[in-house]
Amino acid sequence: MRYHSSVSTFYVENFGCRATQADGAALERQFADRGLAPASTPSQAALVVINSCTVTAAADQDARAAIRRVRRQNPNAKIVVTGCYAQRAPEEVAALPGVNCVVGNSHKHQLADLALPFLSGYGWRSASSAALDNVKSDTALAAARTAFVPLANLTVAAPGRKPIADSRQPFAEARSLKPEAGLFVSDIFAHTEFLAAPVFEAGVAGDLHENQRTRPNLKVQDGCDNRCSFCVIPFVRGQSRSLPLEQILREVHALVAAGYREVVISGINLGRWGRDLAISYQPSAISEPLQIPDAGSQKPVLHAGSRAPHFEDLIRAILTETQLEKLRISSVEPMDWSRELIALMASSPRIAKHAHVPLQSGSDAVLRRMHRKYRPWHYRDKIEQIRAAMPTAAIGADVMVGFPGETDAEFEATHRLIADLPFTYLHVFTYSARPGTPAAAMREQVPVHVARERNCILRDLASEKRLAFMRSFLGQTVDAITLASCGAGAPLHEARGDNQSGGTTALTDNYLKLLLKGDHAPNRWLRARIEDVVEGVLVGIFAA
Repeated sequence: MRYHSSVSTFYVENFGCRATQADGAALERQFADRGLAPASTPSQAALVVINSCTVTAAADQDARAAIRRVRRQNPNAKIVVTGCYAQRAPEEVAALPGVNCVVGNSHKHQLADLALPFLSGYGWRSASSAALDNVKSDTALAAARTAFVPLANLTVAAPGRKPIADSRQPFAEARSLKPEAGLFVSDIFAHTEFLAAPVFEAGVAGDLHENQRTRPNLKVQDGCDNRCSFCVIPFVRGQSRSLPLEQILREVHALVAAGYREVVISGINLGRWGRDLAISYQPSAISEPLQIPDAGSQKPVLHAGSRAPHFEDLIRAILTETQLEKLRISSVEPMDWSRELIALMASSPRIAKHAHVPLQSGSDAVLRRMHRKYRPWHYRDKIEQIRAAMPTAAIGADVMVGFPGETDAEFEATHRLIADLPFTYLHVFTYSARPGTPAAAMREQVPVHVARERNCILRDLASEKRLAFMRSFLGQTVDAITLASCGAGAPLHEARGDNQSGGTTALTDNYLKLLLKGDHAPNRWLRARIEDVVEGVLVGIFAA
């Protein structure tokens, strides 16, 4: 690699879920592999990538605000917008002032190569990258314009899949498409590439360096084959697809070798991992190592007595084939919490006792309008099974309020179910209409003030449950992984009654924040005795 002058810099700003964070980490790898250097802030980068989310209208607004901020603070930067918002509304995004290139999720695996021509004015040259020549750059821009496929075509589903209607409303900031804006977007359902790299926790108390050495998140599944009436995600991320087991084990081995003690596995619909993979596997020999397929395989080619792998097989393989100390499982849909998965989690000390089970609503009628695949009694049974198997596990859920047509009685059904079940935390969301989804066209949209009031009611209930759960550990000893040192002013010092510096942030096996007295090295599993609960955080001491 050779350069004319200095090495160009890049910055990837991520918005949204863990899957988006994983995509962003993979994008950083792409640029680093091509010789670019990461900038510490967007204002210092030659090229800024906005890796967007579109799960709510607020997420779209966040992306637009970020674009305006980058343009204001760094007017010479080239801005590339990618992610779910870019896939859903590429023309809308391309019309925003300052945007040089729009790369949908369909082309995200090629983003660095597509974006580099826009850096031609920064003196970046590579012996292996002729695309950066001015002539090639002009060609790339022309190709960009022809590569764009209108949304009406993007939303034509693959055979056997339901299309999504295009019911977009005119966007207030949209202008005529700028000819210099490159667009690389195509049918997401034809997309089979899997983009992922480990993501590391954001810093605690501003200490990014230390905390990035703990708890990496590894995306192992992407896309979704469900068609919830409120959700646009399948139409911006495509069909469910899995990272092959061989690659997962390779990543976990590398993380363990690098010194990581805990790994979080995640996905858009994590419990569906493996259903698309071509693995010859004998269910009768479930304790035996899986037969690893060719990484290029896409669809099952099953022999008599064999099946595609299930999520439980992945968990077992990680436990069997690696030396990972602790595996944490992120969100899994209710009907994918099989008895086998629950028993596996309960029996292994190497799996964190933490179950996140999306609920959305406790009303049968609302769940039916949402096109969810379970009923409230199914959900109740799953949560009760989890609690019976793991009495001290963290159990969380996503809940949506204000779904179209949600009556007072239907909301009360949700409130009652949540009150009855042993949740330890909730993520409460107010419904946000997503263009093109069936729910957006439903009548009887709930007034915003009513939805917000319901949101507050559930958040208050969740806070009560969380506090009661934390207090149940007073005087008890828990396992926790240390994250980073903290300074004065933290709840720990209030608990001490002084303003001394010192103390260590940690996370318990069952997903509770812990402030540990004394300074402890990060990335260590240890035992802690709980002495107090301050400002929603456990306070404890090291227990030998």
